[in-house]
Amino acid sequence: MNNLLRKVAGTLVLVGAAQFIVGMVVAEALYSGYSVADNYISDLGVGPSALVFNSSVFLFGLLAVVAACLIWRGVGTGVGAKIVAVLFFIAGIRVMRVGVFTEDAGAIHGVVSMIAFIFGGLSAIVVYKLEKIPLNYISVIMGLIAIIAMVLFMTENYLGLGKGGMERIIAYPIILWAIAFGGHLIATEDKKP
Repeated sequence: MNNLLRKVAGTLVLVGAAQFIVGMVVAEALYSGYSVADNYISDLGVGPSALVFNSSVFLFGLLAVVAACLIWRGVGTGVGAKIVAVLFFIAGIRVMRVGVFTEDAGAIHGVVSMIAFIFGGLSAIVVYKLEKIPLNYISVIMGLIAIIAMVLFMTENYLGLGKGGMERIIAYPIILWAIAFGGHLIATEDKKP
């Protein structure tokens, strides 16, 4: 992959994920009575924290989409990288839609969120082909945690964490993986011929 494209893509992923974490914390602080255990993450997208949360989640998705396009352009013929770019692109589009189709949009919000979580988790798993040890193993573990937590969440097995706590066990591994993956893209150099 072209070094410049890789570094720009990594920067976009890292900045997108990091600003979303900060945006979510700010939104939680603005939402009086908000409970990490009892409230869905998307509850932050309606009410007093809506502008902060929806802007932040939309920006995260947008930066992921742009990064996916850069990964696609800069990978040459590598099938693994192309698959990562496609999965990351789909996840990014869905994350953007979470900021547009907020919780009060009804069933479409649930579908959009679920697809974002699934494709985010799959991206973390499939990217192992592009990463070095130990990050490739960590990425697979983070993706699996997110997908297993998604299954538990959908079957209402919250393991004592509440629906909001279990939803975070889906989201946080993906967001943390995105930060690590962004750093990996920034730090990796093409081998000299």
